[in-house]
Amino acid sequence: MPLKQLQPALVDPNQLMLLLIVYLVCVCNLFLLVLVKSLCGLEASRVPAEEVLSVTGESCDSSDEMDAKESTNERTASRKKKSKRHKENPDEAVGEDYPIDIWLLLASYIRPEDTVKFSLICKKAWTVTCTAAFWTRLYRRHYTLDAYLPLRLRPESMERLHCLRACVIRSLYHMYEPFASRVSRNPAVPETTPSTLKNSNCLLFWCRKIEGNRREPMWEFNFKFKKQPPRLKSNCCKGLQPPVQYEDVHTNPDQDCCLLQITTLNFIFLPVVMGMIFTLFTINVSTDMRHHRVRLVFQDSPVRNGKKPRLDQGVQVILDPVHSVRLLDWWHPQYPFSLKA
Repeated sequence: MPLKQLQPALVDPNQLMLLLIVYLVCVCNLFLLVLVKSLCGLEASRVPAEEVLSVTGESCDSSDEMDAKESTNERTASRKKKSKRHKENPDEAVGEDYPIDIWLLLASYIRPEDTVKFSLICKKAWTVTCTAAFWTRLYRRHYTLDAYLPLRLRPESMERLHCLRACVIRSLYHMYEPFASRVSRNPAVPETTPSTLKNSNCLLFWCRKIEGNRREPMWEFNFKFKKQPPRLKSNCCKGLQPPVQYEDVHTNPDQDCCLLQITTLNFIFLPVVMGMIFTLFTINVSTDMRHHRVRLVFQDSPVRNGKKPRLDQGVQVILDPVHSVRLLDWWHPQYPFSLKA
């Protein structure tokens, strides 16, 4: 035998590279298959026949139809078994449980108006929105040196944990443009009569004189109300309460409170209505056709839904002529709140 035939054949480098690429592609496909099986919980043999038919576009004979039916029955039985196991073990964890530090990091990138949406993702995301760190970072992220803030909302006062959440929300209506634009668009007199004050409790009442450009001063009448919480069914539990260590952060004496501010052209004597229930509120055109007329009705007990208040059993307050009517929620920049909050 010649010597040349005994020498080993040399491998072409291009062929070796091609074989290596084919090998890597096969390994990647195998890895993806294992990953899909682990994520979806499907067996490799359970491929829906309908999907195969939609891709290939070929017709199946009777044996293929029988296989498809058997595969469908197997999938249905498997789903029933999984559902039964889930009912037997309701506490079995579903999905990934990420540490709370990740949610705290993600919370640093959400907008203030998306806080509620973020808290509804999971319980840990909601817990993050209860922490003092979340509200402190939210305040620092939107604080500007040129912002005009009350003394309680300035950075040196925000180190106190008491009422921190309420103070941060109030400060955002001074510094955050989307929130500030909401309160600036409110008209002097609302287009429709507000209905949110029905059955609210009148906590305070006071009036003050306003010296302006007019020759005669105007008078401002303020009614502070506390809205009634929604009635829950007997089998419903109360809403989520913040963790005990963050109760001081979520304390808000003005929660569910609002201020009805009515400005008149002259002083009007009003009866004492503190402690009574606000049942009726109407805004009409005044007799001079240039201003408005406001009527308020207070009673000793709330009015049930669907029933009209009886005027002979309550106290009726009429303000006429009225220059402006404003309804201020507790977070409004002009809502009066205590510096000790």
